[in-house]
Amino acid sequence: MLEARNLSKRYQALLAVDNVSFTINPGEILGYLGPNGSGKSTTINMVVGLLDATSGSLSLFGQRLTADPEEYKRRIGYVPEEPHLYTYLTAPEYLRLVGQLRGLRGPDLDRKIEQLLKAFGLWESRYASMSAFSKGMRQRVLLSAALLHNPQLLVLDEPFAGLDVSAGLLFRTLLRLFVRDGRLVLFSSHRLDVVEQLCSRAVILHGGRVVAVENIENVGHVRGPEASHSLEDVFARVTRQEDYTSVAENILEVVRS
Repeated sequence: MLEARNLSKRYQALLAVDNVSFTINPGEILGYLGPNGSGKSTTINMVVGLLDATSGSLSLFGQRLTADPEEYKRRIGYVPEEPHLYTYLTAPEYLRLVGQLRGLRGPDLDRKIEQLLKAFGLWESRYASMSAFSKGMRQRVLLSAALLHNPQLLVLDEPFAGLDVSAGLLFRTLLRLFVRDGRLVLFSSHRLDVVEQLCSRAVILHGGRVVAVENIENVGHVRGPEASHSLEDVFARVTRQEDYTSVAENILEVVRS
């Protein structure tokens, strides 16, 4: 279980995250939603140990981040929103670097790299530098790197950006199988439809605070016509999104004139 308790992050006068609490249970994919500037990325960076919280605590399967940061981080795989890589390297070179930083060595590491690149459809590009890769290809390298050390928690920040339909289907299937043996996924995204398909619950942020926690089975047009409202409806209501009908009508009037 991942437990985030009363997390806050302050930058001088700006309170970016304000008293945020949530849990991820074994076998669960938790959606993490919010408009731009709501505190999602700040929370993600605290969860993976890239930012220190101003207050609050984080623990993963009982291991507190502050008690043993290295052990806590060893259990996590992370795919950031922007696919920043050492693009002068090939994919095998990058994965070998990541594996060695994770304490993996020798033939076992080489075997894992080869199998992951083949599974993600990157083996034929193994001699090309990643500067020639599309964004979707870079995302697949980053997911390979996140999985390389067999983590207990995957933290994903917009992992479907740039993926084609086939890669998106593979990612969704992989995440469902990943949590089957009690592992965890924290899934941050703007894609409400993907969150409805993958997640059991969704935490919605606005202004740095949790404004809703929704069970996905109770919402979503993808769950059937009997659903009373969609996750998009909930998101628009709790984050106070304006009705864009008049704006859209004005745009169409302009382009048709």
